[in-house]
Amino acid sequence: MSAGTGTAVAYGGRSRRTLMWIATHATAIVLAVIFLAPLAFMFLTAVMSDSQALSTSLWPKEWHFENFRRAFSGDMVRWTVNSTVYAALSTALMLVSSVPVAYALARFRFRGRNLALVVVISAMMLPPQVTMVPLYIVWSRFHLTGTLWPLIIPQAFGDAFSIFLLRQFLVTIPREYADAARVDGCGELRTMLRVVLPMAKPALAAVALFQFFYCWNDYYGPLVYAKPENWTLAIGVATFRAAHHVEWNLTMAATLLTIMPVLVVFFLAQRVFIQGVTLTGVKG
Repeated sequence: MSAGTGTAVAYGGRSRRTLMWIATHATAIVLAVIFLAPLAFMFLTAVMSDSQALSTSLWPKEWHFENFRRAFSGDMVRWTVNSTVYAALSTALMLVSSVPVAYALARFRFRGRNLALVVVISAMMLPPQVTMVPLYIVWSRFHLTGTLWPLIIPQAFGDAFSIFLLRQFLVTIPREYADAARVDGCGELRTMLRVVLPMAKPALAAVALFQFFYCWNDYYGPLVYAKPENWTLAIGVATFRAAHHVEWNLTMAATLLTIMPVLVVFFLAQRVFIQGVTLTGVKG
């Protein structure tokens, strides 16, 4: 076989493999394009000039990366700090408070355990608007309205969705591991911290990301409780858009800066996040 013929055969083989790969992943490719297209449009608009952003042009004639600096200044910095504090503290308090409850519901045998689980599930079905007025009165008597503390402090008492998700994962962990730890002299608290929780890292990561994303994107809670100096990015970006309603390049830049932390956190933790979500609920 000549060198030219061998090259043609190798090229044909690579082409077939490429076509087979495209055919196999066609659905994923289409979904990826659908997901990335709005982000690409936002980025291209964000780096346009003020006049071009109002036109029908889709590709920047000049690249104005200084738009990101113009968008991320002044109040935007304060809103970012508020969102970070709100999301981080709420996530930390949720984990500290929800893990022991989920562990007790999954591992302990006590009278009323099923009723307690029903109460947790029922709390998931209760719309926040139902309790907003009485809770607002309570927090106002503690002189905490106008801040984000009415949204952060309740996380120290557990989150129904996180408790349920963690409980569903913990029941799938074989009891033999905990029994072996008790034989070695570990108490219940040490068994939970040293044996069970390291095996539950996917579930912990899943509920932590759910909570972080919820707080980062929360609009309703800060709108009700917080004063303008304590606003988060969700409210801040809406205010920014109203103030720059004809400057779509700055609006897109501010929107990208808002969603980028969430995207980065998700892609860094997507493997353990997906594992935690898919493994919960295997055993009732």
